Amino acid sequence: MDTFYLVTLAIMSLILVAAFSSLLAERFGAPLLLLFLLIGLLTGVDGLGIDFSNNSAAYMVGSIALAIILFDSGYGTSLHSFRQAAVPALTLATFGVLLTAILFGVAARYMLGFSWLEGLLLGSIVASTDAAAVFFLLRTGGISIRDKVRSSLEVESGTNDPMAIFLTAALVGLVADGRSLDSAGFDLLLLFVEQIGLGLLLGLLGGGLIVLIIRRVPVERGLAPIFVLALALLVFAYTSAIGGSGFLAVYFVGIAIRNRLRRPLDNILNFNEALQWISQMALFLMLGLLVAPSHLLKDIWAALAVAGVRQRD
Repeated sequence: MDTFYLVTLAIMSLILVAAFSSLLAERFGAPLLLLFLLIGLLTGVDGLGIDFSNNSAAYMVGSIALAIILFDSGYGTSLHSFRQAAVPALTLATFGVLLTAILFGVAARYMLGFSWLEGLLLGSIVASTDAAAVFFLLRTGGISIRDKVRSSLEVESGTNDPMAIFLTAALVGLVADGRSLDSAGFDLLLLFVEQIGLGLLLGLLGGGLIVLIIRRVPVERGLAPIFVLALALLVFAYTSAIGGSGFLAVYFVGIAIRNRLRRPLDNILNFNEALQWISQMALFLMLGLLVAPSHLLKDIWAALAVAGVRQRD
């Protein structure tokens, strides 16, 4: 059988298994995204034997899936909710992420013997909340909380990824170049302002331009959701290509379209919801496939051994 058809068969089978498993998860109250992750683990190299180790493809698919999830989140956020939650949410998304990274870095420095840069890098990797998981729990998890708290969590989850990505990329660059934080402090500040500033500016401008195009161009109702999403991902890709935060841009594109488009387009909302489900499935199934439990256990013991040697030194 042709390899292409085998790959298609495997991918569609995984998606169908994940879709049917959602029915069981809802009935028994199991965390659905964790179930998607476990399905990926069970069908991976240590399970059914699907060997997926293409990091470049995983990065591309994961980035597009997260961009779609953030766009849908922005599209589902009203301007009133954003204004109500902006101050606490943006504070958590910036200073909260930074404080979490610092606290984790201090723990890694004194408990595991890592250097300050290595500890801060580990802290930056785990500092942000997962946008896909938070949006899923808030919208389909049946959680009942106050509107202000819900809005704060949604806005914070949609805006903390750019901060965590910035910290991670910057610290990886410093570790690779052998530089210290002191020598790159001002450069990091400029890079942060560039990424966040471009993401916010191009997101709002891009969202306004998309609204203008939708108003002026007679797009068929069935094509409108595809047209809007393609334009939103275009803003995401362009912003990322010139050094801005594409994830922040696509989130604000969604907010701008939701609050500037006068006529309701329910088909856009339905289309985005369907794509968000597919993106969540693809993202967590792929993460599960990337992880080999046997290798993970071996790496954990190796990491603990290295930490022990560093502490003795």
